[in-house]
Amino acid sequence: MRQCFRAIVFDFDYTLADSSRGAVACIDFALDELGLPAVSAEAAKRTIGLSLLDTFLELAGPQHAALAGEFARLFVKQADERMSDLTVLFESIPGTILELGVRGFSLGIVSTKFRYRIESVLRREGLLDAFAVIIGGEDVEKHKPDPVGLLAAIERLGGAPASTLYVGDSVTDAQTAERAGVPFVAVLSGVTPQEAFRDYAPCEIVEGLSDLLKWEGCQCTKKPSSTL
Repeated sequence: MRQCFRAIVFDFDYTLADSSRGAVACIDFALDELGLPAVSAEAAKRTIGLSLLDTFLELAGPQHAALAGEFARLFVKQADERMSDLTVLFESIPGTILELGVRGFSLGIVSTKFRYRIESVLRREGLLDAFAVIIGGEDVEKHKPDPVGLLAAIERLGGAPASTLYVGDSVTDAQTAERAGVPFVAVLSGVTPQEAFRDYAPCEIVEGLSDLLKWEGCQCTKKPSSTL
C-alpha cells in the first residue's frame, strides 16, 4: 500500500483474531447460569463484535432484557478465566502488522472487546508495542456503531478521519466508519458475507489483512470492490 493514508485502525475480533471458541464458551456459561435456553455455536458467533447488551438481546430476546446486566456479569466472569487462552491471532497478522509499521503507518485498535483482554493477547504474541492506541469496550460509554471510540483513537493517533482507514469484518464496523466519516476496508475473515457490505461502499473488500500490503489505494473512491 502506498503511503497515502497516515493511520490504520482495526477492529479486533474476526479482523485480527479468532476469539470464537472463547465467546461461545462464555455465552454458553452465562445462559446456562441464567437458566435460559442454549443457542447454537453459529448463532453465538454471529454476535461477536456486538456489545454484551446487544449480544444478550440478540440471543435471548427482548423479553428477557431485565437479565442483561447479570448476563454481562457472568460473561465477563467466565471470559476473565478463559477468553485470552482461547483467542488466537490469524496466521498472517503478525507479519502484516509489523510490515505496516515498517512502512510508517500509525496503528490502532477500536473494539467492543475489553482493552485488557486485547492487550493480553497482543502481549503474548509480542505485538502490543505495534499499536499506538487501543480503545476497548470499557473505555467508552457508547459502543459501535457509535463512532466515539473510533474518533477518539484517530485523535490520539494525531490523524484526521480522511487520512485514516478503519478495517473491520462486520456491518457494525462499516456503520461505525460511515458515521465517523472514515474510509472503510472490509475484510472477509469473519462471518459476514461480501454482499452485506454493498450498501456501505467500502474502499476495498479483502479476503485477509495481508492483502492490504498489495493494495494500491490512496484515495477512497467509495466504490465497492469488484476484484473478489
